[in-house]
Order: sequence, then C-alpha cells, then structure tokens
Amino acid sequence: MTASIGGARKEYLGGARSINGLTLGEMIPVASSEDVTVYCPEFGRYAFYNSPYPAHRLSTGVDVYPGVGFGDVAGSPVGGEVIQIRKVKTPRGRTFKDLGYDVVTVIRSSENPGRVVKTLHIEPMVECGDVLEPGQDLGVLIRSGYYGFSTAPHIHVEVRPPSDPLRVRGGSRLRRLLDVGSPAPLDELRGVVTRSRREYAVAKLEGVPAHGVSCTVGGAPGFLDGGIPYYGWLGVHMGSVAPRGDLVELCGKPIAEVRSLRGNACIAECTDFSFRLDGVPIGLSMYLYPRAEPEVLLIPMRLGSLELETSTEITIEIE
Repeated sequence: MTASIGGARKEYLGGARSINGLTLGEMIPVASSEDVTVYCPEFGRYAFYNSPYPAHRLSTGVDVYPGVGFGDVAGSPVGGEVIQIRKVKTPRGRTFKDLGYDVVTVIRSSENPGRVVKTLHIEPMVECGDVLEPGQDLGVLIRSGYYGFSTAPHIHVEVRPPSDPLRVRGGSRLRRLLDVGSPAPLDELRGVVTRSRREYAVAKLEGVPAHGVSCTVGGAPGFLDGGIPYYGWLGVHMGSVAPRGDLVELCGKPIAEVRSLRGNACIAECTDFSFRLDGVPIGLSMYLYPRAEPEVLLIPMRLGSLELETSTEITIEIE
C-alpha cells in the first residue's frame, strides 16, 4: 500500500517502510518501561543519553531518530490511543530557524492502559481518539527551539502515569532491550566522511562493531551513547558483563568516570580531554543502531567551523 501526505511518499511492504525512496525497515523494540514497549525503525538510531535534558540523565527518556529529515513523516514509536495534543512555547533557536513552538502528543498505551506515552518534536497528523500501531504515521518531524544547531530530527519518548503526563520530570525509568553482546574495543578513530553540512559531518569509522561505537568500563566492553564531551557526561551500554571499575576508556584512553549504574547501563562524567581533527577540537555524537551500519556525527564547536568534503579520510585524536 502507498500513500502521500505532505509530499512524502510512504510504502508499507510486509512491515517495511520507505519515505522518499529511503528504506526505514521494520519497527524494532528497543526500550521498555512499565510493560510499555518503545520501537525504532530498523535503519534508524536511538539514544538514551545524547541530550542535556533531565529525563535523559535520569534514564526516563529515549530519543528515536527515524532516519529521515525535518518535514518528513515519521511513524509512532509506540502503540496506543492518542488522548492529548498540546502546543508548547519553546525558546528561540540559536543560529537556526525553529518552528516557533513544539508539540506534546500523549498516547495511552495499548500494552498497559495504566500508562501513557509522552512524545515531543513531531507535529501530529492524528487526532485525539485515533488508535496507532507502532510505525503507523504519527506526524511530521519539526525543528524545535529546544534543539541545538546540530540536533538531528527525532522523537522524544517518555512513559508516564496518566495523572502526570506533561511535566519535565516524573517519567518511569526505561531499560534497553537490545542485546549488545561483548563488542571488541576500538584501537583508533579512523574513517571516511559520508555526508557533510554546516551543522555537522557524518563519518563511518573503521572497525566499529554492530550497534555503535565500542568502549570499555573497567575493562568490560560497552557502547557509548552521548554528545561527547560537550554535554560533560555520557552513558555506556553494557552487555552481560557488569562494570568492573569506574573508568570509561575509548581507544585505550580514559574519557569518563562512572557515577551511577542503571541496570545494563551506566552514567559517567567526562574527564578533561578533547577530540581533535587536524588539531581542531570537535565533539562526537554517538547513538545505538538496531541494524543499520553505525555512524558518528562530528560536531563543530562553532557553527560553520567544520568544513569537510564527502569521501575525506579522517583520523580523530583523543588528547
């Protein structure tokens, strides 16, 4: 079946989906809380800790990046009935033009009617009373004033009690569903630029295992999740081996100290280090990938200060 809404072409073929010729794949369960499952498109990405906002530091929020652009249609990350839609005032975007508002859409979970799901950063195409399946069209991705200049289009998701659906705090703690296994640590950050724009560049790094950029915590393997080091903290997703120490290392170099454990993840504060590309400080934005080949976003410290051409070979130093 195909449909066209807002100029975006969508196809549904045995659970797979594409927009403007880009295949997004099936919906993969990636997180859960209170018997509510959060889904991410197969070829998208998601992050628990790549944000400066409290819900992420508290492990009560997850961001789902469908892999499409601002103005494109995205599917619902959960199943349930739409019960509330509210526009909210936002700060003005710094160095970029935002929509002027954000939208909170509240969905009563079909898995657990005693819980609701709060979503942000998507202008809904649905109405209150509509019932959605995971992946069914929810709305159009918007550029929110809550974003930084390098923030990619995504849907923010929280699981909450029906009596408290909107506050900044108060969500239920989420747990990761993806089994990350025991990835081999990286020896270096070397790769090729695949896309470049004024706000950031995208690179594929050599030797990166499935699901994301690997690191170690006290010698135990894990995956990095965060905006590093510009947020000042990060998350690490662990496999079956619990952390044996308090030091997070990337390519054998310390980058953070563990402050708290979160089940199969941990929160760590960044140490005094920097990523440098040709001597210039940059940030790295890292995520988890259900099935797509992992990428890393290279973030300039100042908008427009990172000029890289596609296919450029790069080596990122840790100092």
